[in-house]
This record gives sequence, C-alpha cells and structure tokens, in this order.
Amino acid sequence: MIKKLLCRNDSTLMDALSIIDANGKRVVFVVDKNNKLCGILTDGDIRRLLLGGHHLHEKVGNIVKSDFVYAKARETYKEILPKFNDTIKIIPIVNDAMEVVNYFQYDEGIHIPVANPDLSGNEYRYLMHAFLSSWISSSGIYKDIFEKEFSKFCSTKYGITTSNGTVALHLALLALGIGKGDEVIVPDLTFAATINAVLYTGATPVIVDIEKDSWCIDPARIKEAITRRTKAIIPVHLYGQPADMDAIVSLARKNKLFIIEDCAEAHGATFDNRKVGSFGDIGCFSFFANKVITTGEGGMCVTNSPRLSKKMKILRDHGMSLNKKYWHEIVGYNYRLTNLQAAIGVAQLERIDTILRNRQKIEDEYRKNLSGIDFIEFQRNDLPKRKKIVWLVSLLIKNKKRDLYVRRLQQKGIDVRPFFYPLSSIKIYKKYVFSAKNSVDISRAGISFPTLYGKAHDDIFWHIKKILRD
Repeated sequence: MIKKLLCRNDSTLMDALSIIDANGKRVVFVVDKNNKLCGILTDGDIRRLLLGGHHLHEKVGNIVKSDFVYAKARETYKEILPKFNDTIKIIPIVNDAMEVVNYFQYDEGIHIPVANPDLSGNEYRYLMHAFLSSWISSSGIYKDIFEKEFSKFCSTKYGITTSNGTVALHLALLALGIGKGDEVIVPDLTFAATINAVLYTGATPVIVDIEKDSWCIDPARIKEAITRRTKAIIPVHLYGQPADMDAIVSLARKNKLFIIEDCAEAHGATFDNRKVGSFGDIGCFSFFANKVITTGEGGMCVTNSPRLSKKMKILRDHGMSLNKKYWHEIVGYNYRLTNLQAAIGVAQLERIDTILRNRQKIEDEYRKNLSGIDFIEFQRNDLPKRKKIVWLVSLLIKNKKRDLYVRRLQQKGIDVRPFFYPLSSIKIYKKYVFSAKNSVDISRAGISFPTLYGKAHDDIFWHIKKILRD
C-alpha cells in the first residue's frame, strides 16, 4: 500500500491527483529520486493551489511545502497521536534515511461512500475550456459532442441530453404521446423515478413482478398485465443487469406497444451482444454522481428515430421550433443540460471502458474475499445472452439478517445500501399494483456494497467479513 501513496517530486499536479484518486487516502507523500520524503500533498492542497492560479502541469516539487508532519519508525503510538489535528489525518512513518516505511491514519469517523466519481481524466481540462469559452449554459460544443459520442456508444443514431435521468424518462413518454387514459407497465423493484415519470404524464402505471434470477421485470407478468389501454412498457435494467429484451420486444410487437428502456444503472450492459438502450423506441440514461459515468446531474435519451429525436429536442427546449428562434410549436419544458456538465460527460465517456473494467475488478475482489459465506448470493453474471455491468456490487443476504449487517457496517463508516423498496410496499403506489412477490423477497434480502476502485478495499473487506461472520 505504501507505493500507492508515493509521488515523485518531478511529477505534475495532475499525476498527484491521479495517485490520490487511486489510493483513496486523499494524500500523497512526495519523495525525491532517492525515495527520501520531502513533502506531503493532500487533495485539499491541490484544490487551493488551482484556485490560487497554479496549473495541473506544474511540478509537485516546485510547490510542495518543506514543513510537514511526519513520525519516526521508533516513535510510540502515544508520541504520534498528538501530531494529529482537524486537518492532519494521515502521517507518514519514516526511517533514519527519511524513506517512507509506513503510515499512521487517524480514522475516527472515517466514511467510505457507496460510490465516488472517477474524475482523473480530462474532466478538469474540458470543464475549464468550456468555462473560458463563455458557453456555460445549454449551448456549446461539448453538448453536441456528448450527444453524438454517447449515442454512438449505445449503437443508436441520436442522443438528446437532459438535465437528469428522471426527466429523460418523462421526455420519452411525452414524445411517444403517452397521457391520460393510457397504461404503462413498470417493474415493482426500481427507483421511484420510473413510476413517477409515468404519473407526470397523467397515465396510469401498472406495477408487475420481477424475475427471481435477474431481478428485472418478468415478461410473463407483463403479458398478464396487458390490456387494451396499455401503450408502453418500461423495462429497467436493474443494478446493471439487462432485462429479457427478446421476450419484451416480442410482446411489444405483438401488442403494438412502445418500449422505453430505463438504463440509468446499466451503461454499457448488453443483451445478445447489443447495448441496452438500443432495443426500445427510446433508451433513457442517468449521469447522477453515483452512476457509471457522471455529469453531476444529467441524463440522456437515445433513439434511432429521427422523428422522436426532433420531437424530444423541441419538448426539451420550451417547445421552441428548431428553425425559428422564440417560435413555440407546442407547450414544452426546460430539460436542458449545460455545456459545463457535458464537458465533464465527454471526459467521462472517453474512459468508460476503463471505468467499467475497474468496476468489474471490484466485484471480482468481493466475490473472492467473500467466498465461502454460504448465506450470500451475488447478482447473477451467468444468465443466457445477458452481460451485466457493475454499477454497485449487489448481492442477497439469505439468513434474514440483512438489516442488522447494514446497521453495523454503516456504524463502521461503510455506506452499504439496502435495495430499493418495492413500489408495491409504498403507500402512494399501492393502487397501481398488478403483481408482486419476487420483488418483495429480493428487496428484503438485497444489499449493495461500495464500488470504489483502489479505495481502502482491505479495510472494507476486513469489516464486511468480520461482521458477516459474527
């Protein structure tokens, strides 16, 4: 772990940020070519330097302060502890040659979030370029690039950015003409945004159960719920797992129904080697901070239909004509993403394959470290035609102690999350329930662990294993 905390003094501030992001300790120990400690730099120090006019390509050795706190290897715990204060939380331990041999971390109140955005690429550079261009609102080159490149990533023709993933769903429903008197089938186990978007239109949601193995909407239950008023199905690719799109597309075609894919948690997942978002009439994505890639807040609709693309762009921008400024063709909305946010999105998208690989490595580590615990069941990764991605590391606790483990882990500062409540269990949605059984069982047992690449995993695994085995 020590090597992950070291940064050469001839490295740049950008290099230092990358090391900090990878080690999860929010600090680097700056060493010279002989590995002699010559300074300490935190993420807060770098932030203040940038605000003070420094640049990411400046050498660390020219900036780092020579007065810093460290401890000698022979010092006792009682001697080291007084060196900590409100700002110093980690101290390097050195030998007589000033080489770093260990570190001491004061971890009272430590917090490991369930997810943390990886902003180690071109995010800052593109964001500053957009800022300095003065195109900081809903027009600019990054918005156009993001729409083009993300739709290409999804193997679709058109991308329409939105201010968040929820309004992406609403925009899709509006573009398809869904409204009062219509029914839209949604899964019972999903985040509330899925059903809320249907309710925004005045349509009636119909809640159906999920498959036991995939945790995604069950096509057999969809078939049972279809009526003459049914106009659309919203399959949710839950926790990165693709829904059974063969069966859902077949049902939609037979019954002349629209498909709106909720891909908020599944960027890059595939079914039968096709990316999610490319099966339905419209695919909807979220770029919230805890998603696979992020713009802080933000969303995207993707489609292969030029007609739907045009309609969504008009609806997104106050219903204004695409060709005649301030001429409003329909009543629209302000659902636009800013160029600043899109700049971050472009940088994120450049590294999405790496991000996905890193997240898969995280899940592989969990599977390895938690093997042998017979009452846990990881999310399936062997379902025919489905290639899931890792959003959160999700599994089932099958000994009915899920809530106890959640409390204990959160007390240790590890932000594990229980699964979403089934919509059928929430009072305001109960009247829309058609079927619910597997969803209730899965929700009660489900738990998601942090997906922080390179972030204190040894600590996470130690606490999780200890608590699960107590």
